[in-house]
Amino acid sequence: MGFAKQPSVTGKSEVFGYPDVRAVAKAYIALTKPRIMLFLLFTAYCAMVVAQAGIPDLRTTLVGLGGLALSSGGGAALNMWYDRDIDAVMHRTANRPIPSGLVKPWHALAIGVGLGALSCVVLALWCNLLATSLSMAGYLYYAVIYTMWLKRKTPQNIVIGGGAGAFPPLVGWAAVTGHQSFAAWAMFAVIFLWTPAHFWALALYKNEDYARAGIPMMPVVRGARTTKRQMVIYTALMVMASWILVGAVREQVFYMIAATGIGCVFLRLTICLLRRQTDDEGLAKQTFFLSLIYLPAVFAVMVVCALL
Repeated sequence: MGFAKQPSVTGKSEVFGYPDVRAVAKAYIALTKPRIMLFLLFTAYCAMVVAQAGIPDLRTTLVGLGGLALSSGGGAALNMWYDRDIDAVMHRTANRPIPSGLVKPWHALAIGVGLGALSCVVLALWCNLLATSLSMAGYLYYAVIYTMWLKRKTPQNIVIGGGAGAFPPLVGWAAVTGHQSFAAWAMFAVIFLWTPAHFWALALYKNEDYARAGIPMMPVVRGARTTKRQMVIYTALMVMASWILVGAVREQVFYMIAATGIGCVFLRLTICLLRRQTDDEGLAKQTFFLSLIYLPAVFAVMVVCALL
């Protein structure tokens, strides 16, 4: 799940009546949601470092992250294939690869299934079965459970669907150790609890876009006030979940101070958003962009404290 906004592509660049090759290539790359993929790979690598209590060997890193990149890109392609109807309606997504006409729907479907299958082969042959199973679980969770079921059915779509973006630390940990630990699941919990505030902040200032597409996001169905209240609750739980990771690092005092400080800045902004009696698009945007900083910052602090 991770970052909500993706770079748009457009089919307007043409040469002799045909789409520009560079525009088409860019569209196929965008199909895999590369920015979200990088975010997922970052959290997985952080888990690898913490699990190893050091820098993991190059082979394990390349195989683990490579397999995860394939499943992430495959899930993203299936998401764009299935959501092509609502992507065409929303201003935020109207220029994505399929609505723009640069990628055919069946191409996206084939790429999504193909990348998922290739990920399975890579991880099963050169990593381990636990990492393979967890990667596939995340792939199916995002492409099937979230995209094809939750997203259009319930205002809790982001809450339940948040698990999809939380699998990479489990995959990274399993790739290095061959098993799971409480620390890996604590990382899962931090990402899971981070997701509602991240996406609902976006939905608060893109409310009309989601309503136009018929997506039952929390602000559309329950209103801004209820959404903001739940954002505060989930953010507070997220900060508390980050404390659990103190046992996974060496520099525990520094980690607690840094993680709590960063978390409280995020929590304070959600509280300020709740206290505003009127809709404040600017503050919602600030909350969204701060959420993009929070998670990488906490995971980076965790890695530093594990290595010191």
